Amino acid sequence: SLFGCAVENPDTDDANQTSDPAVQGVSMSVAALKGPTGIGMVKLMSDSETGGTVNDYTFQVFDSPDNVVAAVSNVDNPVQVAAVPVNVAASLYNKTNGKIQVAAINTLGTLFLLENGESIQSVADLKGKTIYVSGQGATPEYVLDYILTSNGIDPDKDVDIQFVADHATLATMVVAGEADIALLPQPNVTTVLTQAPDVRIALDLTKAWDDTNAKNGKQGQLSMGCIIVNKEFAEQNKAAFNKFLDEYKASVEYVTAEANLDAAAQLCETYGIIPKAAVAKKAIPDCNITYIEGAEMKQNMQQNLQILFDANPKSIGGTMPDDAFYYTR
Repeated sequence: SLFGCAVENPDTDDANQTSDPAVQGVSMSVAALKGPTGIGMVKLMSDSETGGTVNDYTFQVFDSPDNVVAAVSNVDNPVQVAAVPVNVAASLYNKTNGKIQVAAINTLGTLFLLENGESIQSVADLKGKTIYVSGQGATPEYVLDYILTSNGIDPDKDVDIQFVADHATLATMVVAGEADIALLPQPNVTTVLTQAPDVRIALDLTKAWDDTNAKNGKQGQLSMGCIIVNKEFAEQNKAAFNKFLDEYKASVEYVTAEANLDAAAQLCETYGIIPKAAVAKKAIPDCNITYIEGAEMKQNMQQNLQILFDANPKSIGGTMPDDAFYYTR
């Protein structure tokens, strides 16, 4: 199978046990990404470290989605649960012939268009401009293409899109004045704004997405990150995995509460999700950390994946996932 199966841990503290023996002491390997996709996990990481969780979690934090894919595919050091971009989840589902499922959306839109200047006030103002983008062949490119096309702008003819290798490189270019208009996610946006006071947020692509959907008669929020689980593991440990979802949801609620912002930001630095607590504190409110499961998750995911599929089928692994892709309690 894609992942190994968890084993029961007889040494789990009795204080963390529940009345349901199926969720007592199940070991679970969990992968998180640096950046917004991993932010909702930090309180759970802290609780696990101090013995405050029902399950026995082992966390790994990775720099890129490719690293997570390798981890969840590694039978020698298996990861059963992971936080990944939405398109990566669909690609893994297709690649593994249905061996993973998506259980919850954990991050909505985190993309912002930055400008050193005042010329961009609406999507229409992008026509004829040069836009620097990090994320060729990934969600940022296809979200931008969808918004441009729906607003009568041909991405291939009406704008000059220059792709940059990664978010950090593009952020450095904006700060150095080498890119006047750039599409970046949080927390890179906060990093740029902190270092370059002349740069501003020109467009919030989550709002632009919502406006575009309204124009096209579509529903569903822009979903960028999600929680996936090995299907076999979830079937064999359903009560324990459901408990993980409960504990993860509580972690998200803690992180997104305004009263906990300082503590959440420090946890982001402690666990390497965002390098500096000061940056995390400014970025978290704009990272759209959330927890959505069930029918609402499915509706949002299907619309997002359909848009990505229409742009480039390879972006989600070649085919639209069927209903078995979606985990239900």
